[in-house]
Amino acid sequence: MYEDNEAARQAAHRLATRRLYQCLTLFISLLITVLTGILDNDQSTRTREPYHTSVLTGEGWVMELLEGHPKRIRSELGVSRDVFLELIMELRELGHGDSRYVSLEEQLAIFLYMSVTGLTIRHVGERFQRSNETISK
Repeated sequence: MYEDNEAARQAAHRLATRRLYQCLTLFISLLITVLTGILDNDQSTRTREPYHTSVLTGEGWVMELLEGHPKRIRSELGVSRDVFLELIMELRELGHGDSRYVSLEEQLAIFLYMSVTGLTIRHVGERFQRSNETISK
């Protein structure tokens, strides 16, 4: 009989301990959620800091390649200046043109640069000073 009471008391103690841990876990989860909301709110009131801040834009880099040493454009984009300009003329004849923010020359350069280097979208975005979304379009 004494053993039955002791076993029941230990089972009740384990159950109470488990419930206490569950309550603590719930409390900590709620606390983390509230603190995350407060921190997110605090960050939304801050001024956003631009990520791409290089002086040389992607368009500027492309123009530098077109006006620079002939071997440089070949090295960076895998085609000569003449081939690059022919591709631009052909694309324009097919109806392609500048997008709202990115010139056709820069669009072609992005494509060629990715093809030649095999870099990630993030790295190409850094080279052209464009967002990952712009590069992946």
